[in-house]
Amino acid sequence: MIAYRQAGDACIAAQHQPALVLDYARSRDAGDAVVLRGTGLDAGALPAAASLVSPDQYVRLLANVARALGSADTSFMLGQQMLPGHYGAVSHALLQAQNLRQVLDILVACQTRLCPLLRPRWRDEGGQATLYWVDSFGAPSLLPLLVEMHMAAVAALCRWLGGERLPWRFCFNRGAPRHSEQHEAHLGPSLSFNCHLDAMLIESYWLARPWPRGNAMAAAVALRALELEAAAPPSLLDALYDYLLEHIRCAPTLERSAAAFGVSPATLKRHLARHGSHFQAELDQVRTHAAIYLFHTRRYDNDAVARHLGFHDATNFRRSFKRWTGMTPSLLRDALGRGRLDAAA
Repeated sequence: MIAYRQAGDACIAAQHQPALVLDYARSRDAGDAVVLRGTGLDAGALPAAASLVSPDQYVRLLANVARALGSADTSFMLGQQMLPGHYGAVSHALLQAQNLRQVLDILVACQTRLCPLLRPRWRDEGGQATLYWVDSFGAPSLLPLLVEMHMAAVAALCRWLGGERLPWRFCFNRGAPRHSEQHEAHLGPSLSFNCHLDAMLIESYWLARPWPRGNAMAAAVALRALELEAAAPPSLLDALYDYLLEHIRCAPTLERSAAAFGVSPATLKRHLARHGSHFQAELDQVRTHAAIYLFHTRRYDNDAVARHLGFHDATNFRRSFKRWTGMTPSLLRDALGRGRLDAAA
């Protein structure tokens, strides 16, 4: 049976990111009463070592801070303070990382502490590394802020540890903002909007390039300490994404998925509804991401992608893909062939 956490479970250390967010809001003269409204949190308890908050509470806190400050740079400024953080062995492992590959591996392995609201995943294939982000607890209205915050965190950490600004390309699963000055100032000029996933891309060459701050022995010690710590179970949405991706070629169903999680289909539907989602939306997201990967990295054609995703024929796949993305597979392949992940390329 697959273990998982839900949005209402108290599982995020209050002294880590929630306390950082509150401290930043105070530095910008936002009052505690406004920032903590509706969260059920006590400002005095946030720094407590044993205190835990739920993802729902953390999301509400972030939303309150963004609303109270009303600034276009809030997400980027919060992101710059996120990593390496003060999370014990995992932060020490990041500080001693020898290269970008090691940082990305740590980020993915320790996601529940380093980025508890978004799940990072990364691939290295075809000469390009892709780090992409997926919502862990169902916060669609806050997703732009979360994506900007996490991208800024990774970019800033890599710039500090690597001693230079890495040539990341940034893809966003939304339309372009009216003003992109903050994106360019904090992330750089290589920005693509109207994409079908939130991702950071970089040439594979940069993965193994040694970093001046790296220390092989210290990193190994920190990583061994991490191995001794009990891993927290993933969120429901993360666990379901992993399950669907693993079984994507077998046309996974609600019934089989629910059985894997040890619940009835009705219970799984209720759990997903509490996360603002439903089974078909989660399956469509995984299929979209898998199709983009196969088109972009493997250079598959429609028939090959259709077979991989469990469709009986390419016609049904094309129809479904248009429903998922609003565009045909051929248009996406043309865009990807020009090195872009956005439909507007």
